[in-house]
Amino acid sequence: MYAVFKRELFSFLSSMVAYITIGVFLLVSGLLLWFFPDTSLLDYGYADLAGFFSLVPYLFMFLIPAITMRSFAEERREGTYELLITRPITVWQIVIAKYLSSLVLVLFSLIPTIIYYYSMSKLGFPEGNIDAGAVIGSYIGLFLLGAAFTSIGLFASALTKNQVIAFVICAALCAFAFLGFDYSSQLISLQNISGLISGLGINQHYNSISRGVLDTRDLIYFITFSVLFLLFTKLVIGGKR
Repeated sequence: MYAVFKRELFSFLSSMVAYITIGVFLLVSGLLLWFFPDTSLLDYGYADLAGFFSLVPYLFMFLIPAITMRSFAEERREGTYELLITRPITVWQIVIAKYLSSLVLVLFSLIPTIIYYYSMSKLGFPEGNIDAGAVIGSYIGLFLLGAAFTSIGLFASALTKNQVIAFVICAALCAFAFLGFDYSSQLISLQNISGLISGLGINQHYNSISRGVLDTRDLIYFITFSVLFLLFTKLVIGGKR
């Protein structure tokens, strides 16, 4: 597993795609956070990163598909897929190794954004006047959200050998998982079970953790969601094997 994990991680980091993808994510998040009038924290006037944490999930819908789209699609396109699945390693170990390598890349993308917290802390009046608990909870929520989206991306990449198609499938599934259940719960015919339907979506659980409250129900939801899509990926890979 470590050999597959290391190969996947360093093959991505050795290409310009990694730096362009992560660089665009940081650039767009920085512009939205500091420069664009409608979302700028400087115009907002409060030392609060809630706006940033509400924007990042939408950026994740493009960042994570770009990271995961090559996981299995690239293997099949280059012809190394057959070599990989015939090695003395189980399908589950291959899936977990690729999942962890993609998750590390998502974590690498989030680490530079910690400077936003430092900046807000310095700009607060008095200095340091920022809700650290809510920020920590929001970062945990972002990591769990990234883990869920990464599992979707791996599943999408296992379905096709075309990276563009894998990107589109992943982005669509992430958008539906994050927003689709909320919109569905607002339908008139489903209002009697709106709470149940919205509870199936990621948005409600992400917002709960972002308030700084670590509820075990939210943690179980994200873990179950990620494991479920990893299981789907294993079934797809196992069937093709």
